[in-house]
Amino acid sequence: MADGEDVLVIKGQRIVLPDSIISGCVVVKNGKIVGIEAGYSAISAPLGAKVLDAKNLVVMPGVVDSHVHVNEPGRTEWEGFATATQAAAAGGITTIVDMPLNSIPPTTTMDGFNTKLNCARNKCWTDVAFWGGVIPGNQAEIKPMVSAGIKGFKCFLVHSGVDEFPCVTENDVRLAMMQMQGTDAVFLFHAEVELPQGPPITSQDPSKYSTFLESRPESMENQAIEMVIKLCREYRVPCHIVHLSSASALPMIRRARADGVPLTIETTHHYLSLTAEDVPEGATQYKCCPPVRDCKNRDSLWDALKSRDIDLVISDHSPCTVDLKCLEKGDFMAAWGGISGVQYGLSIFWSNACRRGFTLHDVVRVLCKEPAKLSRLSHRKGKIALGMDADLVLWNPDESFVVDQKNTRHRNKVTPYHNMELKGVVHKTILRGNLVYERDRVCDHPAGQLLLETEQGSPTSKI
Repeated sequence: MADGEDVLVIKGQRIVLPDSIISGCVVVKNGKIVGIEAGYSAISAPLGAKVLDAKNLVVMPGVVDSHVHVNEPGRTEWEGFATATQAAAAGGITTIVDMPLNSIPPTTTMDGFNTKLNCARNKCWTDVAFWGGVIPGNQAEIKPMVSAGIKGFKCFLVHSGVDEFPCVTENDVRLAMMQMQGTDAVFLFHAEVELPQGPPITSQDPSKYSTFLESRPESMENQAIEMVIKLCREYRVPCHIVHLSSASALPMIRRARADGVPLTIETTHHYLSLTAEDVPEGATQYKCCPPVRDCKNRDSLWDALKSRDIDLVISDHSPCTVDLKCLEKGDFMAAWGGISGVQYGLSIFWSNACRRGFTLHDVVRVLCKEPAKLSRLSHRKGKIALGMDADLVLWNPDESFVVDQKNTRHRNKVTPYHNMELKGVVHKTILRGNLVYERDRVCDHPAGQLLLETEQGSPTSKI
């Protein structure tokens, strides 16, 4: 065991390692895991070491949420780095990856990226990495942004919801892919396209969820994914489908992956926990794009997650101010499309996963390991192993609580999870050996870093 000075020893009876669950301890020094030992009762910490006894709590790698809209600068009244990362830490998340919209300016140029970094410094309670964006005409910005630490690039194939982040054409995608070839950057797609005829809509009542659901059919997703697969096969640039909601796209995804197409897939907590049948009339807090679909679709997504046809699960935390949700009118067609829930992801997932035969190792795979891999952070995030960042969440998978939105740490409190009983309570969140959250309290000072490694093993992280 390491010398006692500046050493943290975390004892526990359920420590989730990559290939086992042990009773023992994790030894931390200088923010890194320097020792892992079995034998909970036999551990003797070195003189001067700080000991944290997790007892029967699960000790797991910190969650990596690779799809979070922070919105700062420009729309900080929607969400900002301080509130987003405090909420994330309260949910056992130790790393988020910020999406390139809906901030102003968006992260589509080096100037925009530098503005974002200047806003984020000294405001983060978790570590933060960054996605860039592809919009028409910005392909010359791609390689400089990769060199500056951007992990990959997101585009929209349909209107993004904000005018400063316009959608791209197939030709725009081709130009961007040519720039990404030879880099490690991944290309992320909001996979919906406008249909030539427009979808048939039987209902005209904007307060009915069915009206909105009919306006965003699965065919919009499926046609977009078909195009992504074609271009991914042609250019061999790693591509990623964000927030898959359409289970009917899974057969073509399976075929493409079986052929060796470098394609990965994520889905969200809301597609796995909510169903169209349960959305009340006028309850616009449920609106997101693509939409929450029916129960059968949800069950198919769970099956695909179990069979590993879906790689990872994220929050797609996309908040806005309360007025933009049009709650008083209950107008699904006019309301902002985005769901807030970064604080509750681990609990939402576990509440449903444990009933479907998923194990703690499955939780680590889809919430920690695979998001870290997608974000090119797997050399330091996503598992408990020697040399990794000491990012840990201590939580009770058997304890329940009821979500009360007024107690959320999101800047704007509206969430469809309000009054939902969830299983799995976070007790402590540890970021690189620092206790950043402990039962309803975040630490006083932000300990997060901005993760700007340009290649594995060459850190350029900045506070």
